[in-house]
Amino acid sequence: MNLDFSGELDDIQESLDSIGVLFLFGLGVMYLILGTQFKSYGQPVLILVTVPLAFTGVVLGLFVTSNPLSLYTLYGVVALAGIAVNSAIVLISAANDRLRLGMSLKHATLYAGRRRVVPIVITVLTTIAGLFSLAAGLGGDSLIWGPVATAIVWGLGFSSILTLFVVPVLYYLTGKRREVRLNPAAEL
Repeated sequence: MNLDFSGELDDIQESLDSIGVLFLFGLGVMYLILGTQFKSYGQPVLILVTVPLAFTGVVLGLFVTSNPLSLYTLYGVVALAGIAVNSAIVLISAANDRLRLGMSLKHATLYAGRRRVVPIVITVLTTIAGLFSLAAGLGGDSLIWGPVATAIVWGLGFSSILTLFVVPVLYYLTGKRREVRLNPAAEL
């Protein structure tokens, strides 16, 4: 007969360690998939920049709503990491397509930012609208799912707004070699 003197704190610490490992594994898998999709090492990094942008929204959202940073909230943050990159994927893909069609880096970046803003905003707003009642507690307060929804809503809202400004700027600042690779006529 063995007695286990560990308690809830040990279980929580074990869960936190597991979430950290799985989060890093998820980021690695996203990097590999995006690297394969874009045939680049740098563009996945540009896309994954949106993940820290989402964390700023999570922290602010939890502070404003007075929700605790719980284990379940961290599950929401892990889910948010996968959702937040979608806007950057749309922007960078549109800009790459325009570079391939012969646009300059500057015009391709501006085109992507201008033409993709409406689809990005609509996608983000539908996701936020779907989770808003849970995050705001309109159907009743949930101590577990309310903070998860709050993390996703605030994180997605902030990351999308910041993505519409930060990703095009970074794309342009890091894009000279990309412009030559995707649009050989730009060398001339």
